[in-house]
Amino acid sequence: MMAFSNNVGIEGIRIGQVTDTHHHTGCTVVMVENGAVAGVDVRGGAPGTHGTDALRPENLVERVHAVVLTGGSAFGLATVQGVMQYLRQRDCGFQTEHGVVPIVSGAVVYDLGLNKSGTLPDADMGYQACENSSTEGAEQGCVGAGTGATVGKRFGLGRAMKGGQGFASLTSTGGLRVWALAVVNAYVDVRNHENGELLAGVRTEDGRQLANVAASLPELEVLTGFTGTNTVLGVVATNAKFSKTELTRVAQMAQAGIARAVVPAHSLYDGDTIYALSTGTHTGVEVTVVGALAAQLMGQAIVHGILHAVGVDGLPSHRDLFGK
Repeated sequence: MMAFSNNVGIEGIRIGQVTDTHHHTGCTVVMVENGAVAGVDVRGGAPGTHGTDALRPENLVERVHAVVLTGGSAFGLATVQGVMQYLRQRDCGFQTEHGVVPIVSGAVVYDLGLNKSGTLPDADMGYQACENSSTEGAEQGCVGAGTGATVGKRFGLGRAMKGGQGFASLTSTGGLRVWALAVVNAYVDVRNHENGELLAGVRTEDGRQLANVAASLPELEVLTGFTGTNTVLGVVATNAKFSKTELTRVAQMAQAGIARAVVPAHSLYDGDTIYALSTGTHTGVEVTVVGALAAQLMGQAIVHGILHAVGVDGLPSHRDLFGK
């Protein structure tokens, strides 16, 4: 049996957010001060990342001390410096002859369409997200890296909808824990992967309904609009004891959660990236089982990000259109 909840519930991991509602941007940090074995899978054709090569299975570093998900496009990677400063002050990082070097990886979403002020996520925001981190679970909706997230930009923001940040977790009766965190900034449509319901995406010309653009893909030859600006970011974590190579497989399998909920997924225009972390000692679990659970939870987290989003600046949310 599995029990679902919203708690982080994995020893050594905290999640922190900074939400700048005035400028429609923010960042989310998954903190692991003592380090977590990590893998990553970058599936989109337009990624914006920091430190992902270090997590490749053949490379030296086994552990990360934080993963940063941020708005601001490539400018938002400045948040990584604030996270590194926070960790260095606490002597957390990869030990070298001349001190610690915190291993921090990160990925971005493009939210500049809503944030026209020029005020972007920076090192101070990254530092503050670390200070805000807790084990209570991730906030959901238009918070953290999901503050300025949007979906359904096939015809520009005029027919788009609000995206956001979502979280889902489970604990088995045997003590296995897995959770998923998603930032939903997708190019076209988002569905409930469990029942096929279209939740958000491109709106009809009158703005009152969903256009179901994904269903018309066979008639389209060219996709235009917001090229390279659309992404789903994710972090999955478990207390199962896995190697870096095994966690890379978990991250790869978790990408199925994006493919089930987002249409199209992993396109030339997306930066879809998923990290997988483990701090635990729970043994005897098959990596394929955790990968399958991670995919299920990633799909749920994406749905939660849409359902918890709120409309802003004339851009409606799922709640605004459907009242639920």
